Amino acid sequence: MSEGDVFHEKQRLELCAIHALNNVLQERVFTKETADDICKRLAPQCVVNPHRSVLGTGNYDVNVIMAALQSRELAAVWWDKRRSVQSLCMSKVQGFILNVPSRVSLGIVSLPLRRRHWLAVRQVNGQYYNLDSKLKNPVCIGGEAELRSFLSEQLSQDVAEMLLVVQREVEEDGSWLNSDNFKK
Repeated sequence: MSEGDVFHEKQRLELCAIHALNNVLQERVFTKETADDICKRLAPQCVVNPHRSVLGTGNYDVNVIMAALQSRELAAVWWDKRRSVQSLCMSKVQGFILNVPSRVSLGIVSLPLRRRHWLAVRQVNGQYYNLDSKLKNPVCIGGEAELRSFLSEQLSQDVAEMLLVVQREVEEDGSWLNSDNFKK
């Protein structure tokens, strides 16, 4: 399978959360308008909504991602970075949404600032892909072993976080964790 067969939205404004959602779902489901509607539902009384940029350019927080996934009968499970990614039951995880530090640039000039950026990773036809919206094209990570290495590397950054995208039942029964690591 070529990277051209993989759905991949590219970065626009500060809409990386929307791009990550659509990329992990492998279809255009969410738009700026649907994310803004979710923000209004999350904070209906707020003049300045705490779940997005005051400039209206996006920069949505984790609450918007979680609510969006819930609207699709999915759940986001926060990954405790103290655990090894070896304890993940990959067959139960539909995809991954990571929040990582990202450099800020104006055109070709890179500024000495760092912001947060959402990106998606998921399996398509047996291969895992980095679906970061800042990439020109999806990048094939490889199989499960390569994915675990990729995730470990991403999570080694101090401020990186990861959400597992799973079916609601998988969230409820905890089966996203290998049974030898699972404790109720």
